[in-house]
Amino acid sequence: MMYPFMTLSDGTEVVHSETYTSNGKEQVRVYFEKPVYGGFHSAYCYLPEYKWDQVEGFSSEEIQNYQEYLESVAHIVIELAREGGFANAANF
Repeated sequence: MMYPFMTLSDGTEVVHSETYTSNGKEQVRVYFEKPVYGGFHSAYCYLPEYKWDQVEGFSSEEIQNYQEYLESVAHIVIELAREGGFANAANF
């Protein structure tokens, strides 16, 4: 299941998964999707490694900006992923 996190000023939607275990490590998948004429630009980033995957349409500059943004909020995203999103978070 994916949980809404934020809509950025450029219209990009940011959502995240619950935490899950991959190769014995806790991980969270973060999805970025931006509406554009004729469709969407999209990308996945996996925390805590900040590994980007399936980048479609975003420029390297946009991904760098999203990387910097994600680095500043990753601790919040991971905590919300553990709690099941904003709706289930006890301290938010």
